[in-house]
Amino acid sequence: MEEKSKNRYSEKEKVEIFENEFMPHIDSMYNFAFKLTLDEEDAKDLVQDTYLKSYRFISSFEKGTNAKAWLFRILKNSFINDYRKKSKQPAKIDYQEVETIYNSEDADHNITIDLRSETMQNRIGDEVTNALNSLAVDFRIVIILCDLEGFTYEEMAKILDIPIGTVRSRLHRARNLLKDKLKKYAATLGYKA
Repeated sequence: MEEKSKNRYSEKEKVEIFENEFMPHIDSMYNFAFKLTLDEEDAKDLVQDTYLKSYRFISSFEKGTNAKAWLFRILKNSFINDYRKKSKQPAKIDYQEVETIYNSEDADHNITIDLRSETMQNRIGDEVTNALNSLAVDFRIVIILCDLEGFTYEEMAKILDIPIGTVRSRLHRARNLLKDKLKKYAATLGYKA
């Protein structure tokens, strides 16, 4: 078996690759990260981490290949690794801070009611996003990669590191789940099954 040799780029070439092949995809990277994390700051951190890793491991990138797919794979792997770490950690609450805020004279004791109603008002208008966000991560990722980012099945298989048949079946299942979640909403808009 032949071992894959790493590309030896000069510092100038690394900067050119980074600026010309990686940076044009930053908006897509942020959109993908936001759809995965559902949080602006977490999405920014994930994109930053992805770009740091892309520069650090630039020698494993083959110039002229699909940079967007390569970056998406790094982002997806970083997200999954972080997700696993966070899911194993218990939630952290600073009770001292909560108590201080609650006991202060400036505390608004009706804030929980206001936040609850405000949150519900913001959620009502975007049923499609809510339905997508409610899918399991594996299903959400394939919908985002295919239907929102326009990757081919082959590219998705490389990004996700799964066989193309698995990509197809996962996408089929994800679309059916999304369709089921949006049936009532579609009916309210006048669409019939």
